[in-house]
Amino acid sequence: MTEPSNSLAPPASVASIKAVINAFLQERLQLKLEEIKPENDVKRQKLLLDYLPENWIANAAKNIWQLELATHVLKYTHPDAKSEVRVFSTNIASSGNSVLGDGVVGSHTVDTLACLDVAGNAAWLPVDKFLSLEVSGLSILDRVRRNDPLLRETFADLGDIGCEWMNAFSNYANPEKKPASHKLAKQVYWPLEGRNYHLLAPLFPTSLVHNLWKRIREDRFSDEAKAARDARRSGLAHPHGYCEYPNVAIQNFGGTKPQNISQLNSERYGENYLLPSLPPNWKSAEVRVPLAVNSVFDRIFGSRPRVRELVRILKEFLVSVEHAGTNIRIRDKRAELAGLIRDEALQYAAELQQLAPGWSASPECLLNSAEQCWLDPERAEQDADFASLRQRGDWQDEICRRFGNWLNARLTTPNTPMGAVEAAHWRDVLDEEMRLMRDEVADDE
Repeated sequence: MTEPSNSLAPPASVASIKAVINAFLQERLQLKLEEIKPENDVKRQKLLLDYLPENWIANAAKNIWQLELATHVLKYTHPDAKSEVRVFSTNIASSGNSVLGDGVVGSHTVDTLACLDVAGNAAWLPVDKFLSLEVSGLSILDRVRRNDPLLRETFADLGDIGCEWMNAFSNYANPEKKPASHKLAKQVYWPLEGRNYHLLAPLFPTSLVHNLWKRIREDRFSDEAKAARDARRSGLAHPHGYCEYPNVAIQNFGGTKPQNISQLNSERYGENYLLPSLPPNWKSAEVRVPLAVNSVFDRIFGSRPRVRELVRILKEFLVSVEHAGTNIRIRDKRAELAGLIRDEALQYAAELQQLAPGWSASPECLLNSAEQCWLDPERAEQDADFASLRQRGDWQDEICRRFGNWLNARLTTPNTPMGAVEAAHWRDVLDEEMRLMRDEVADDE
């Protein structure tokens, strides 16, 4: 079997695998010995015997059945719900539904094989840490899955008679168990035809949650994120930005012993971030009556943030294609951007048309008559002279002319001088929509 290429690590051997195993067991042994009183020699000798590689691994293989690899774990639903892991499993290891694609977030969007959780008897969680030990880029569990001859030889040297350890760890890595629910699990009876039903048991997607948790922790607490925030507070430039997660709630599992829920829950300190899932609290800007101006295009409409952005984009596009001649791609892009600016004009008009009718009759309103007809249409119901002026319909042409002249002036640069031809084009853009207004006025007559 060919080892994966890794220029930083020497090829694996029986000796190197043994060395990694011995280092792991010695580290754990020292932690246990520090807890024993010096005079308790009996317990000390027992620990020394238990942590011999052949004894510890044999005990681990004997009890590995008490653990399960999973992407969805039952105990988050109810801590007393225990899986009958010998035959049945209430925990699920699933790579998700890849048919959904990247447009839907789920287990299929994360590398679940690299982020499997471990559930079961927390006393045996160290066995999973043992199986996670890496030698030359492959974990012991990876080598179990591959039936690695080097690992089999290592275990045989340590006393694995008849590959019992390999078989036990292989059953852990590739379990064949029937799914089962539990009396303490959440259950939903989904009705089907013929008085049948599906029994749905929602499980906690621990692998997906763990990936999200790591990302949020990185965005909130990494050195890079802290440096970016400090730079912003100091008004300094920084090579990258940072992410904020407002109104995050933290759900805790397991209390003071998060390892009793699962291994990944322990690594998350029992935390599960809950992002707010609420409808936006929309606060519309107050619509102000356009006073003391004879046109809304220059000072008011032209100052709206979205309008300024669209005008900037269109201006930059025209500069970029200054020497490119003309083709259908350029014409379509120009028409698209101009159409978006036109839509903003119609949106602004719709906002003003929601004001109380007759606001344009105020002495403080200096708008030209065409824009009064456009922006205050319901004034016609209370002002006969205004209704007559509006029904003549020539105000639409004036609106289109003013829109074209305004956009022309905004787009004119030394590189893109705009003239009468361009102004006529912009007028035509708005005129398409203004025709609908003419039709509406005609219907009201």
